[in-house]
Amino acid sequence: MCGRYQIVTNAQALYDAFQVEADLKSTALARYNVAPATDQLVILSEGGQRAARWHRWGLIPHWAKDKAIGYKTINARGESVAVKPAFRAAFRQRRCLVAATGFYEWKVLSGAKQPYLIRLKGGELFAFAGLWESWTGPEGELRSFTVITTAPNALMTRIHDRMPVIIPRGQYTRWLDPELRDPAEIQTMIASYPAEALRAFPVSTKVSNARNQGPELIEPAGPPLA
Repeated sequence: MCGRYQIVTNAQALYDAFQVEADLKSTALARYNVAPATDQLVILSEGGQRAARWHRWGLIPHWAKDKAIGYKTINARGESVAVKPAFRAAFRQRRCLVAATGFYEWKVLSGAKQPYLIRLKGGELFAFAGLWESWTGPEGELRSFTVITTAPNALMTRIHDRMPVIIPRGQYTRWLDPELRDPAEIQTMIASYPAEALRAFPVSTKVSNARNQGPELIEPAGPPLA
């Protein structure tokens, strides 16, 4: 699964990566320990243009009776996302890119859980394959998203049995295309990202507490996985 990630960037880098203007309270965006049920930045298609919007992590289907379902839908398994009732409509019509600069996963070592930070080798922005939904409750509209996961690549299999789907930059337009609604064709983009393009290294166990934030969370606590 993918239950925690980080995004440390700025408005210019977001524009360079996604060709979209992001509404940031300042020019910088520094979230070192992104957890479910928080509002995060996603890129989607609106009126034929890309837009950056803040959505809650944990997809709430439009038919849900209670928004609490979002705690169970932070991830969607790529193998079944096209048919699961919570995700199948969004898979066809409401895909998004979830901007990130790294994600965390935990490996059991000597009976303890050691967190690892996984990033692109260059440390640049990338995007998870995401789906978004709009749900209307007592307080009005709430927009939410999920991150699609898949089988691990050769690097990730040493840490965990799942990994988030990372969309290559050259496929951003295709992933966001609202005219693309054939599940079989969309499914071709659900794949493990090449292991040789990623770097994984251990970080402080402080990241295990979602309340902890700060640049010290992404400092290496040991050598990277070779």
